[in-house]
Amino acid sequence: MEWLSLNLQYFAGEKTEKATPKKRQDSRKKGQVAKSQDVNTAILLFAMFILFYVMGGYLKERLLAIYEKGFVEYIQWDVTAETIESMFFQYTIDGVMLLLPIMIVAVIAGLAANFLQIGFLFTTEPLKFNLGKINPLKGAKKIFSGRALVELLKSLLKITVIGTLTFTVIWLNKDEMMLMSLKSVDAALGFFGQMTITMGIAASIGLLVISVIDYIYQRYDHEKNIKMSKQDIKDEHKNMEGDPQIKSKVKERQRQMANSRMMSEVPDADVVITNPTHYSIAVKYDENKYDAPYVVAKGVDYIALKIREVANYHHIPMVENRPLARSLYAKVEIGEVIHEDFYQAVAEVLAYVYRIQNKV
Repeated sequence: MEWLSLNLQYFAGEKTEKATPKKRQDSRKKGQVAKSQDVNTAILLFAMFILFYVMGGYLKERLLAIYEKGFVEYIQWDVTAETIESMFFQYTIDGVMLLLPIMIVAVIAGLAANFLQIGFLFTTEPLKFNLGKINPLKGAKKIFSGRALVELLKSLLKITVIGTLTFTVIWLNKDEMMLMSLKSVDAALGFFGQMTITMGIAASIGLLVISVIDYIYQRYDHEKNIKMSKQDIKDEHKNMEGDPQIKSKVKERQRQMANSRMMSEVPDADVVITNPTHYSIAVKYDENKYDAPYVVAKGVDYIALKIREVANYHHIPMVENRPLARSLYAKVEIGEVIHEDFYQAVAEVLAYVYRIQNKV
């Protein structure tokens, strides 16, 4: 039995339970999310090569214009401070116009890749200084960990897949490549540019397939890392229930909902029995629902005042009976039929109300 007790105590700390929503939220706030960097790289590369395919002509014209201006126009200028300043300013403008579409597409692709994986998340937690991150012992453990082996295998797979795809593109175009010496420079540049884009798109698609597999593994690894033990879950529930602010907010919300439901029943009451200031008991008799009158609302002090205000607004009769009001408040809950001890007293009150309302 002693061995069994020790064994159970050991396994009590095993992280075998799925993470709770609070644990997931806390991990997310710390930047601990399931994310594959290969997804970002693959989408970014694919977007870039598609851009080069679509805007290749524009980029070519911009580059040729920069070279032409430099070797035709700027080479004839006198070397002065003004001409150098003007030349660098113009080169800056040309460079911005050349790189701006590339930068815009790169930023959009990077944001889209992250949003697809983790949604919108902004946190500075990973940027905080932490001495544990430069701990050599932890670094050595990471080098020889199972995750490091997975990363090694993934790198070898990427090299193999990308190398195979690019070699295949070159091999399929080898015959035409051998004839480039017989064609013009412009035709050769167009051919090699087209082949480079084809290799890039093929490689990015291959990397995207690998990144999907890596993302699935990252999700599995993330779920494993945030698993909780049974004791962790108990401690979390205890902390949440023990938080005075959370408890007070929950109770206040429950109280508001109960009061709201109760007040909505007051307009249907037949009479409100009052203290007259400290207690208010709203009573209704519906022979199709119960065999005896029942309490639809009750309260003391402020709640009693609100019951009287609602009853007054809806023209519900109010009868002062101090002993009856106190007794009903103490012994009958909301929605309950009144006890037999109060039949006579409540019947007299209802008879009085029906009489003044000409119901009998």
